[in-house]
Amino acid sequence: MVTKATVINTINNLSEVIIENSEMLNDLDRAIGDADHGINMKRGFLKVKTTMESTEINDIGHAFKTVGMTLLTSVGGASGPLYATAFLKFADQCKGNETIDLGTFENMLDAAIAGMMHRGKSDAGCKTMLDVWIPYTNTLKNENANGNTFVDALSKSMVAAHEGFEYSKTIIATKGRASYLGERSLGHGDPGAASTVLILKSLSDMFQEA
Repeated sequence: MVTKATVINTINNLSEVIIENSEMLNDLDRAIGDADHGINMKRGFLKVKTTMESTEINDIGHAFKTVGMTLLTSVGGASGPLYATAFLKFADQCKGNETIDLGTFENMLDAAIAGMMHRGKSDAGCKTMLDVWIPYTNTLKNENANGNTFVDALSKSMVAAHEGFEYSKTIIATKGRASYLGERSLGHGDPGAASTVLILKSLSDMFQEA
């Protein structure tokens, strides 16, 4: 079981990871976008960090809702509303919870993906963050259904997440700013896919610590 304290610690650690990797995210976005994905994400998670520090968190749902609302109001570009949607959907699935288990986590991921697909009018194969969210989630659910250990399931899910990012290099963008480049977007990884890898790694680590 993951406790509220572990979730809060994970959010703080994730904020640091995004901040530390902001230049890498900018570099990826420079090739196919406006070179500001890292700037936007850093601004958002700096705000998340300070907001979490100044907010009395009532439960796990409240923690994720705080993240989602903060990202919604502080991250520019297409990624802000999408990540806000993901964390708000997380919050819906664990409203009032003091702990979350693997089943809840799977429900959180399913809800987040459905929300982002609806919000972004997108799906897998469009060279977006969904090319990481979806294989990570499917792998986690399949590994758990097959009775593999929690640690192995999380490890294989992160392999799928990294493969999803690599896959984003091989397809033409059909959504967002990168779609204007057409075939010139080939060979470049999607910056939203890259930041998703960072987020999912932090969430995987959260369950490893439980």
